[in-house]
Amino acid sequence: MISDAQHTDIHSILSNFNSIHPNLQFNKEIEHNNKLNYLDIMIHKTTTSVNIGVFRKPTFTDTIIPYASNHPTQHKYAAIRFLYNRLNSYQSHKTEYQCEENIIHNILHNNSFPIPTRKPKIQFDPPSHNTLTRQKWTTFTYTGPEATYITRLFKHTNLKIAYHTSHNMQSYLAQNTHIQGHFRTITSL
Repeated sequence: MISDAQHTDIHSILSNFNSIHPNLQFNKEIEHNNKLNYLDIMIHKTTTSVNIGVFRKPTFTDTIIPYASNHPTQHKYAAIRFLYNRLNSYQSHKTEYQCEENIIHNILHNNSFPIPTRKPKIQFDPPSHNTLTRQKWTTFTYTGPEATYITRLFKHTNLKIAYHTSHNMQSYLAQNTHIQGHFRTITSL
């Protein structure tokens, strides 16, 4: 939630959010030097534009599953795919893009991965109309390894799988009747 400090009492909103459930505690993030960190992105506001980059906590370590480990190969390369997909999904400024690419190369080097001499090919082919009409989706409540085993049975079918959980913010808000009406617009987002 983005607010204007002159028109919004953020402390009141924060205390209402924190009273929803004792295990859910929210905090506020305040802009410093025209930068705001949210999850894994850094939003940098300039006089003419807004730039987006990757944010890492000060406790960040560049450790991923080492290349020489006995983990399955797909597990090792999943982290690398994530890093490159994140790099290419944010509309970063050229200097921020190059800085993040250097960080990825350092992570690869520090974990004994072969560093690519050329950028990996990441192509986005928009699905054709025929593909969209043939795909069907279903959801499973994620309960652990059992759900993963069951959904693997559908791997070579046209049925796509998505997971969901019954423990979400909407269910907690629905149980909290003394402030439910106050947050009705937030839960409908």
